[in-house]
Amino acid sequence: MNLMRSLSATCGLLITLVCVSSVLAQGPRYGDPKPQRYDLTKRASEIDARAREYPEINFVFADKDGKVKDLQHAVVDTRVKPEGRLVIWLMGHNQGLFERISSYGLHGIQVHYANGWFGTLKPEVRDDGTTLGKIRLEAATGEDFSPLVSIARPDGMMERSLLFVKWLAKEHPQGKWEQFLTRDGSDLRWDKVIMSGISHGSTTAARFAVHQPVNRVVMFSGPRDQTETWQGFPSATPPERYFGFTHVLDGGWTGDHYCRSWEMLGLHNFGPIVNVDDSPAPYGNSRRLVTNADVQNNAGRAHSAVVPGGASVKDAQGNYIYEPVWKYLFTHPVEKTGSAVAPDPNCRKDLK
Repeated sequence: MNLMRSLSATCGLLITLVCVSSVLAQGPRYGDPKPQRYDLTKRASEIDARAREYPEINFVFADKDGKVKDLQHAVVDTRVKPEGRLVIWLMGHNQGLFERISSYGLHGIQVHYANGWFGTLKPEVRDDGTTLGKIRLEAATGEDFSPLVSIARPDGMMERSLLFVKWLAKEHPQGKWEQFLTRDGSDLRWDKVIMSGISHGSTTAARFAVHQPVNRVVMFSGPRDQTETWQGFPSATPPERYFGFTHVLDGGWTGDHYCRSWEMLGLHNFGPIVNVDDSPAPYGNSRRLVTNADVQNNAGRAHSAVVPGGASVKDAQGNYIYEPVWKYLFTHPVEKTGSAVAPDPNCRKDLK
Protein backbone atom coordinates (compact mmCIF):
# COMPACT_ATOMS: atom_id res chain seq x y z
CA MET A 1 0.00 0.00 0.00
CA ASN A 2 2.87 2.39 0.66
CA LEU A 3 4.01 1.79 -2.92
CA MET A 4 0.50 2.50 -4.18
CA ARG A 5 0.24 5.75 -2.20
CA SER A 6 3.63 6.93 -3.42
CA LEU A 7 2.75 6.17 -7.01
CA SER A 8 -0.65 7.83 -6.66
CA ALA A 9 1.11 10.98 -5.58
CA THR A 10 3.56 10.95 -8.45
CA CYS A 11 1.48 9.40 -11.23
CA GLY A 12 -2.03 10.64 -10.49
CA LEU A 13 -4.85 8.48 -9.18
CA LEU A 14 -6.41 7.61 -12.52
CA ILE A 15 -3.21 6.18 -13.96
CA THR A 16 -1.83 4.62 -10.78
CA LEU A 17 -2.34 1.04 -11.99
CA VAL A 18 -0.57 1.75 -15.26
CA CYS A 19 2.33 3.33 -13.41
CA VAL A 20 2.54 0.38 -10.97
CA SER A 21 2.67 -2.01 -13.91
CA SER A 22 5.51 0.00 -15.45
CA VAL A 23 7.53 -0.01 -12.23
CA LEU A 24 7.07 -3.72 -11.61
CA ALA A 25 8.22 -4.49 -15.17
CA GLN A 26 11.57 -2.93 -14.36
CA GLY A 27 14.30 -4.52 -12.28
CA PRO A 28 14.94 -3.60 -8.64
CA ARG A 29 16.84 -0.38 -7.97
CA TYR A 30 20.48 -0.95 -7.15
CA GLY A 31 21.19 1.23 -4.13
CA ASP A 32 24.86 1.02 -5.03
CA PRO A 33 26.95 3.48 -2.97
CA LYS A 34 29.43 3.71 -5.85
CA PRO A 35 27.37 3.52 -9.07
CA GLN A 36 29.43 2.41 -12.05
CA ARG A 37 29.65 -0.08 -14.90
CA TYR A 38 30.89 -3.41 -13.60
CA ASP A 39 32.75 -5.73 -15.97
CA LEU A 40 33.02 -9.10 -14.21
CA THR A 41 34.73 -12.36 -15.13
CA LYS A 42 34.89 -15.90 -13.77
CA ARG A 43 36.02 -19.22 -15.20
CA ALA A 44 33.26 -21.78 -15.66
CA SER A 45 35.48 -24.53 -14.29
CA GLU A 46 35.92 -22.55 -11.07
CA ILE A 47 32.18 -22.07 -10.60
CA ASP A 48 31.20 -25.71 -11.12
CA ALA A 49 33.38 -28.69 -10.25
CA ARG A 50 31.19 -30.84 -12.54
CA ALA A 51 32.27 -28.88 -15.62
CA ARG A 52 34.45 -30.91 -17.94
CA GLU A 53 36.33 -30.70 -21.21
CA TYR A 54 35.42 -32.35 -24.52
CA PRO A 55 38.70 -32.58 -26.45
CA GLU A 56 36.97 -34.54 -29.20
CA ILE A 57 35.04 -31.42 -30.18
CA ASN A 58 37.88 -29.03 -29.30
CA PHE A 59 36.09 -27.78 -26.20
CA VAL A 60 38.68 -27.27 -23.48
CA PHE A 61 39.39 -25.04 -20.49
CA ALA A 62 42.76 -23.90 -21.88
CA ASP A 63 44.52 -24.27 -25.22
CA LYS A 64 47.87 -25.97 -25.79
CA ASP A 65 49.67 -22.73 -24.94
CA GLY A 66 47.85 -22.40 -21.64
CA LYS A 67 45.50 -19.61 -22.71
CA VAL A 68 42.30 -19.76 -20.68
CA LYS A 69 39.26 -20.66 -22.82
CA ASP A 70 36.50 -20.96 -20.22
CA LEU A 71 36.51 -17.37 -18.92
CA GLN A 72 32.97 -16.01 -18.72
CA HIS A 73 31.98 -12.34 -18.74
CA ALA A 74 29.22 -10.32 -17.13
CA VAL A 75 28.23 -6.66 -17.19
CA VAL A 76 25.84 -4.35 -15.36
CA ASP A 77 25.81 -0.57 -15.03
CA THR A 78 24.35 0.57 -11.72
CA ARG A 79 24.23 4.17 -12.91
CA VAL A 80 21.43 3.28 -15.35
CA LYS A 81 17.78 2.59 -14.55
CA PRO A 82 17.44 -1.22 -14.54
CA GLU A 83 15.13 -2.72 -17.15
CA GLY A 84 14.93 -6.15 -15.50
CA ARG A 85 16.22 -8.20 -18.43
CA LEU A 86 19.31 -10.35 -18.87
CA VAL A 87 21.13 -10.74 -22.20
CA ILE A 88 22.83 -14.12 -22.72
CA TRP A 89 25.43 -13.70 -25.46
CA LEU A 90 26.33 -16.89 -27.33
CA MET A 91 29.65 -16.01 -28.91
CA GLY A 92 33.08 -14.76 -27.93
CA HIS A 93 33.00 -11.79 -25.57
CA ASN A 94 32.33 -8.44 -27.26
CA GLN A 95 33.25 -5.60 -24.91
CA GLY A 96 31.73 -2.92 -27.14
CA LEU A 97 28.40 -4.71 -27.24
CA PHE A 98 28.41 -5.29 -23.48
CA GLU A 99 29.07 -1.61 -22.87
CA ARG A 100 26.05 -0.76 -24.97
CA ILE A 101 23.59 -3.26 -23.52
CA SER A 102 24.54 -2.13 -20.00
CA SER A 103 23.91 1.48 -21.05
CA TYR A 104 20.36 0.43 -22.00
CA GLY A 105 19.76 -0.78 -18.42
CA LEU A 106 20.22 -4.45 -19.31
CA HIS A 107 22.36 -7.03 -17.53
CA GLY A 108 24.55 -9.25 -19.69
CA ILE A 109 26.50 -12.50 -19.49
CA GLN A 110 28.62 -14.43 -21.96
CA VAL A 111 29.00 -18.11 -21.07
CA HIS A 112 31.40 -20.87 -22.05
CA TYR A 113 29.39 -23.91 -23.13
CA ALA A 114 30.13 -26.96 -25.25
CA ASN A 115 29.81 -25.41 -28.70
CA GLY A 116 33.08 -26.52 -30.28
CA TRP A 117 31.47 -29.28 -32.34
CA PHE A 118 30.64 -27.27 -35.47
CA GLY A 119 33.91 -27.64 -37.37
CA THR A 120 34.20 -31.35 -36.61
CA LEU A 121 31.30 -32.44 -38.82
CA LYS A 122 31.74 -33.81 -42.33
CA PRO A 123 29.68 -31.86 -44.90
CA GLU A 124 27.49 -34.84 -45.75
CA VAL A 125 26.56 -35.16 -42.06
CA ARG A 126 26.37 -31.43 -41.36
CA ASP A 127 24.00 -30.79 -44.26
CA ASP A 128 21.65 -33.77 -43.91
CA GLY A 129 18.76 -31.55 -42.81
CA THR A 130 18.46 -32.48 -39.12
CA THR A 131 21.94 -32.76 -37.58
CA LEU A 132 22.69 -29.11 -36.86
CA GLY A 133 19.47 -28.26 -35.06
CA LYS A 134 19.71 -31.33 -32.83
CA ILE A 135 23.31 -30.64 -31.82
CA ARG A 136 22.57 -26.97 -31.21
CA LEU A 137 19.74 -27.91 -28.88
CA GLU A 138 21.87 -30.41 -26.99
CA ALA A 139 24.67 -27.86 -26.61
CA ALA A 140 22.17 -25.29 -25.35
CA THR A 141 20.27 -27.53 -22.94
CA GLY A 142 22.67 -30.32 -22.00
CA GLU A 143 19.87 -32.77 -22.80
CA ASP A 144 20.09 -35.73 -25.18
CA PHE A 145 18.85 -34.46 -28.54
CA SER A 146 21.61 -35.72 -30.85
CA PRO A 147 23.23 -39.16 -31.28
CA LEU A 148 26.43 -37.50 -32.54
CA VAL A 149 27.43 -35.71 -29.34
CA SER A 150 27.09 -36.42 -25.65
CA ILE A 151 27.00 -33.14 -23.74
CA ALA A 152 26.25 -33.30 -20.03
CA ARG A 153 23.88 -30.79 -18.48
CA PRO A 154 26.64 -28.95 -16.53
CA ASP A 155 28.33 -28.19 -19.85
CA GLY A 156 25.28 -26.88 -21.69
CA MET A 157 24.40 -23.21 -22.00
CA MET A 158 21.41 -23.40 -19.66
CA GLU A 159 23.27 -24.78 -16.66
CA ARG A 160 26.36 -22.66 -17.25
CA SER A 161 24.13 -19.55 -17.36
CA LEU A 162 22.20 -20.54 -14.25
CA LEU A 163 25.31 -21.19 -12.17
CA PHE A 164 27.03 -18.04 -13.41
CA VAL A 165 24.03 -15.92 -12.40
CA LYS A 166 23.88 -17.67 -9.00
CA TRP A 167 27.59 -16.93 -8.52
CA LEU A 168 27.03 -13.31 -9.53
CA ALA A 169 24.08 -12.99 -7.14
CA LYS A 170 26.32 -14.14 -4.29
CA GLU A 171 29.56 -12.41 -5.21
CA HIS A 172 28.21 -9.16 -6.68
CA PRO A 173 25.19 -8.04 -4.64
CA GLN A 174 25.43 -4.53 -6.11
CA GLY A 175 24.12 -5.92 -9.41
CA LYS A 176 20.86 -7.42 -8.08
CA TRP A 177 21.44 -10.55 -10.18
CA GLU A 178 19.03 -12.60 -8.05
CA GLN A 179 16.11 -11.04 -9.94
CA PHE A 180 16.86 -13.44 -12.80
CA LEU A 181 16.53 -16.56 -10.63
CA THR A 182 13.35 -18.42 -9.80
CA ARG A 183 12.22 -18.19 -6.19
CA ASP A 184 13.87 -21.51 -5.28
CA GLY A 185 17.00 -20.74 -7.33
CA SER A 186 16.60 -23.87 -9.43
CA ASP A 187 16.37 -22.10 -12.80
CA LEU A 188 16.63 -18.80 -14.59
CA ARG A 189 13.62 -16.59 -15.14
CA TRP A 190 13.59 -17.20 -18.88
CA ASP A 191 10.79 -14.67 -19.30
CA LYS A 192 13.44 -12.07 -18.41
CA VAL A 193 16.14 -13.43 -20.74
CA ILE A 194 17.19 -12.00 -24.11
CA MET A 195 19.08 -14.58 -26.18
CA SER A 196 21.59 -13.10 -28.60
CA GLY A 197 24.63 -13.93 -30.68
CA ILE A 198 26.27 -13.50 -34.04
CA SER A 199 26.59 -16.11 -36.80
CA HIS A 200 26.84 -19.53 -35.13
CA GLY A 201 25.75 -17.92 -31.85
CA SER A 202 22.67 -16.22 -33.27
CA THR A 203 21.63 -19.47 -34.93
CA THR A 204 21.85 -21.36 -31.65
CA ALA A 205 20.03 -18.52 -29.87
CA ALA A 206 17.15 -18.82 -32.34
CA ARG A 207 17.09 -22.63 -32.17
CA PHE A 208 16.95 -22.47 -28.38
CA ALA A 209 14.17 -19.87 -28.42
CA VAL A 210 12.06 -22.11 -30.67
CA HIS A 211 12.38 -24.74 -27.92
CA GLN A 212 12.26 -22.51 -24.80
CA PRO A 213 10.16 -19.36 -24.38
CA VAL A 214 12.33 -16.31 -23.75
CA ASN A 215 11.79 -12.56 -23.58
CA ARG A 216 13.46 -11.72 -26.90
CA VAL A 217 15.97 -12.98 -29.49
CA VAL A 218 18.49 -10.65 -31.15
CA MET A 219 20.14 -12.29 -34.16
CA PHE A 220 23.20 -10.73 -35.78
CA SER A 221 24.27 -12.29 -39.10
CA GLY A 222 21.90 -15.18 -38.60
CA PRO A 223 20.31 -17.57 -38.31
CA ARG A 224 21.84 -19.91 -40.89
CA ASP A 225 21.28 -23.71 -40.95
CA GLN A 226 20.06 -23.33 -44.52
CA THR A 227 19.39 -27.05 -45.03
CA GLU A 228 17.37 -27.44 -41.81
CA THR A 229 13.65 -27.07 -41.07
CA TRP A 230 13.64 -26.24 -37.35
CA GLN A 231 13.08 -22.56 -38.18
CA GLY A 232 9.57 -23.52 -39.24
CA PHE A 233 8.71 -25.50 -36.09
CA PRO A 234 6.02 -24.06 -33.82
CA SER A 235 7.99 -21.63 -31.67
CA ALA A 236 7.79 -21.51 -27.88
CA THR A 237 8.88 -17.87 -28.18
CA PRO A 238 6.33 -15.73 -30.06
CA PRO A 239 7.71 -14.76 -33.50
CA GLU A 240 7.35 -11.02 -32.93
CA ARG A 241 10.08 -11.36 -30.29
CA TYR A 242 12.75 -12.26 -32.86
CA PHE A 243 14.86 -9.40 -34.27
CA GLY A 244 17.47 -9.85 -37.04
CA PHE A 245 20.19 -7.61 -38.50
CA THR A 246 22.58 -8.47 -41.34
CA HIS A 247 24.70 -6.86 -44.04
CA VAL A 248 23.56 -7.54 -47.62
CA LEU A 249 27.09 -8.52 -48.73
CA ASP A 250 27.30 -11.23 -46.08
CA GLY A 251 27.38 -14.68 -47.70
CA GLY A 252 24.42 -15.71 -45.57
CA TRP A 253 22.42 -12.98 -47.21
CA THR A 254 23.62 -13.42 -50.78
CA GLY A 255 22.98 -17.16 -50.42
CA ASP A 256 19.40 -16.56 -49.21
CA HIS A 257 20.15 -18.19 -45.86
CA TYR A 258 18.93 -15.26 -43.80
CA CYS A 259 15.86 -14.35 -45.80
CA ARG A 260 14.85 -18.04 -45.71
CA SER A 261 15.24 -18.37 -41.94
CA TRP A 262 13.52 -15.05 -41.27
CA GLU A 263 10.49 -16.05 -43.32
CA MET A 264 10.35 -19.54 -41.81
CA LEU A 265 10.34 -17.91 -38.37
CA GLY A 266 7.42 -15.77 -39.58
CA LEU A 267 9.13 -12.39 -39.34
CA HIS A 268 7.54 -11.13 -42.57
CA ASN A 269 4.31 -10.92 -40.57
CA PHE A 270 5.78 -7.94 -38.71
CA GLY A 271 6.97 -5.74 -41.51
CA PRO A 272 9.12 -5.66 -44.65
CA ILE A 273 12.90 -5.90 -44.81
CA VAL A 274 14.16 -2.41 -43.91
CA ASN A 275 17.52 -0.94 -44.89
CA VAL A 276 18.70 0.99 -41.84
CA ASP A 277 20.91 3.19 -44.02
CA ASP A 278 17.80 4.73 -45.59
CA SER A 279 15.31 4.60 -42.72
CA PRO A 280 15.57 6.01 -39.18
CA ALA A 281 14.53 4.20 -36.02
CA PRO A 282 12.05 2.65 -35.36
CA TYR A 283 12.45 1.23 -38.89
CA GLY A 284 8.73 0.75 -39.43
CA ASN A 285 8.71 -1.53 -36.37
CA SER A 286 10.14 -4.28 -38.57
CA ARG A 287 11.97 -7.37 -37.27
CA ARG A 288 14.15 -7.69 -40.39
CA LEU A 289 16.88 -5.09 -40.71
CA VAL A 290 19.70 -4.93 -43.24
CA THR A 291 22.51 -2.57 -44.20
CA ASN A 292 24.62 -2.00 -47.30
CA ALA A 293 27.12 0.37 -45.68
CA ASP A 294 30.58 0.44 -47.26
CA VAL A 295 32.73 -2.51 -46.16
CA GLN A 296 35.10 -2.35 -49.17
CA ASN A 297 33.12 -5.15 -50.83
CA ASN A 298 34.51 -7.57 -48.22
CA ALA A 299 32.02 -10.33 -47.37
CA GLY A 300 34.00 -11.35 -44.30
CA ARG A 301 33.91 -7.83 -42.94
CA ALA A 302 30.22 -7.58 -43.81
CA HIS A 303 29.55 -10.63 -41.65
CA SER A 304 30.98 -9.05 -38.49
CA ALA A 305 30.27 -5.38 -39.26
CA VAL A 306 26.81 -5.52 -37.67
CA VAL A 307 28.19 -5.62 -34.11
CA PRO A 308 30.63 -3.23 -32.39
CA GLY A 309 34.23 -3.91 -33.31
CA GLY A 310 36.96 -3.21 -35.79
CA ALA A 311 34.87 -4.29 -38.79
CA SER A 312 31.87 -2.12 -37.95
CA VAL A 313 31.33 1.03 -40.00
CA LYS A 314 31.92 4.50 -38.53
CA ASP A 315 30.97 7.97 -39.68
CA ALA A 316 33.34 10.86 -40.42
CA GLN A 317 33.49 11.72 -36.71
CA GLY A 318 34.54 8.20 -35.77
CA ASN A 319 31.18 7.14 -34.34
CA TYR A 320 29.56 3.79 -35.09
CA ILE A 321 26.70 4.31 -37.55
CA TYR A 322 24.62 1.46 -36.08
CA GLU A 323 24.17 2.90 -32.57
CA PRO A 324 20.40 3.44 -33.04
CA VAL A 325 20.05 -0.01 -34.61
CA TRP A 326 21.64 -1.77 -31.64
CA LYS A 327 19.42 0.07 -29.19
CA TYR A 328 16.34 -0.75 -31.26
CA LEU A 329 17.15 -4.46 -31.44
CA PHE A 330 17.50 -4.85 -27.69
CA THR A 331 14.88 -2.41 -26.42
CA HIS A 332 12.11 -1.85 -28.99
CA PRO A 333 8.73 -2.77 -27.45
CA VAL A 334 7.77 -6.19 -28.80
CA GLU A 335 4.10 -5.25 -29.02
CA LYS A 336 4.91 -2.59 -31.63
CA THR A 337 5.11 -4.33 -34.99
CA GLY A 338 5.02 -3.42 -38.64
CA SER A 339 2.36 -4.54 -41.09
CA ALA A 340 2.56 -8.03 -42.56
CA VAL A 341 3.96 -8.47 -46.06
CA ALA A 342 3.92 -11.43 -48.41
CA PRO A 343 6.88 -13.83 -48.52
CA ASP A 344 9.52 -12.87 -51.07
CA PRO A 345 9.14 -15.11 -54.13
CA ASN A 346 12.82 -14.50 -54.96
CA CYS A 347 14.03 -15.89 -51.63
CA ARG A 348 14.95 -19.51 -52.25
CA LYS A 349 13.65 -21.88 -49.58
CA ASP A 350 14.95 -25.22 -50.86
CA LEU A 351 18.68 -24.87 -50.27
CA LYS A 352 21.34 -27.56 -50.36
